[in-house]
Amino acid sequence: QVQLVESGGGLVQAGGSLRLSCSASGSILSINEMGWYRQAPGKQRELVATRTSGGRINGADSVKGRFTVSRDNAKNTVYLQMNGLKPEDTAVYYCNLNGVRTTTDTYPMVYWGKGTLVTVSS
Repeated sequence: QVQLVESGGGLVQAGGSLRLSCSASGSILSINEMGWYRQAPGKQRELVATRTSGGRINGADSVKGRFTVSRDNAKNTVYLQMNGLKPEDTAVYYCNLNGVRTTTDTYPMVYWGKGTLVTVSS
């Protein structure tokens, strides 16, 4: 079993910055892709940014140039540095781990965090 702990959400004024982190623990052997999705009120969950173990980044156009996803493989932790926040960035942000291999699972698994709320005031 894999546990995820997210932190870093909160209230910030437009133009401000926040840093989200998500740490995974458990019998983890490797994680292919780590990243973040978000869901605003009344909208579907959408990709923010992910990063593979090989360094490939997949990100939404709406956050390019403002958000940076990074990961510490030794700590099984993924970060999202968010700069230049806008009110439209307000959402619950979910950590996502894709292609997780553990000592107990037969196949690679996908895990989601419980979410952390980011609120950007205008």
